[in-house]
Amino acid sequence: MSTTAVPIALPVIDISNPHDPAVGKAMLEATAKYGFLYVNSKGADFTPEVVDHAFGLSKKFFASPSSDKETCRIMPNNRGWSGMHTETLDPEHQRTGDFKEAMNFGDFKDGKAQQPLPASLKPHESDISDFAQLCNKTCKRILNLLSLGLEIPQDFFTTRHDPSLGPTGSILRFLWYPSIFSPETASYKHDKDVRAGAHSDYGSITLLFQRPGQPGLEILTPEGSWAPVPIIPGDKPDAYPFPPILLLDGRPAQVDSAPGRVPLGGAAESDPQDRYTVVYFCHPVDTTELVPVPSEIVAEHRLKTGGLQGDAAVGFGGGAGSLEPGKRPLTASEHLESRLAATYGFTKKD
Repeated sequence: MSTTAVPIALPVIDISNPHDPAVGKAMLEATAKYGFLYVNSKGADFTPEVVDHAFGLSKKFFASPSSDKETCRIMPNNRGWSGMHTETLDPEHQRTGDFKEAMNFGDFKDGKAQQPLPASLKPHESDISDFAQLCNKTCKRILNLLSLGLEIPQDFFTTRHDPSLGPTGSILRFLWYPSIFSPETASYKHDKDVRAGAHSDYGSITLLFQRPGQPGLEILTPEGSWAPVPIIPGDKPDAYPFPPILLLDGRPAQVDSAPGRVPLGGAAESDPQDRYTVVYFCHPVDTTELVPVPSEIVAEHRLKTGGLQGDAAVGFGGGAGSLEPGKRPLTASEHLESRLAATYGFTKKD
């Protein structure tokens, strides 16, 4: 697949009214066509100060000593720090792991992390919890709108993503993609490195926060080519207090698939910058069965696009529920475990 130099124009959707079915239908149309859209921040309860603070904590963590990070190395539950080349998002095509570091935070309970925190972040536990709660609140609003758009019971998605009903696979993630021109990365073989291989996310929806001047994300267009995604949509950079949140629903994406291949920023030869992002992966409650969404709109779409193959149907939680006789659907946790095993090489005995 080739990369086009023309940035893709994704729709910007205002979610400030959580009771408008027309907004839900607009979101469905955008995700069906692109798999991605911008969420106008005025409907998401974030402020520039809150977002800036989250990025500040991220930079503080990644600048901390390796000995600090090692105290919370990532575990099979997908919580903790993953170092350079630890994660491989496209194991079929990558020769080495992704050229990035990440710090994953799972569910918080009463404002407390259910995992070890490094020394650099322990004093900011409540701030990180608050940011995760804001993300969850935004996802709840989006899921509610999607239900309205699909003309199904309004609580169909929200009750299946409610952390008060049980643990979820939801993750708040700090990400750092170092510049390939940094002295600290000079020893790496950048002809083999990718910042994040081609992949689709594992959960229901993803919120992506980015920084101005730090591009790098590409998405697979409906025409089958890779296109760069602008940090700020349109030609009015002053129209937003901070870059709109990007919503992903599982369409393939990549970050700087190879040096020189991405026409805008990131690992392209003309860009010496590091890239930081903050991401929230919204997952269902672990025990949720990944069954087809009971919507006539979904059924009609499958028939129209040929999306229904035999007895298989795509489930709503980012996976496929088995409809074979005698077999139960996958649960959300089972689906996530299988994806993490492919990404990190985890096994049940780890």
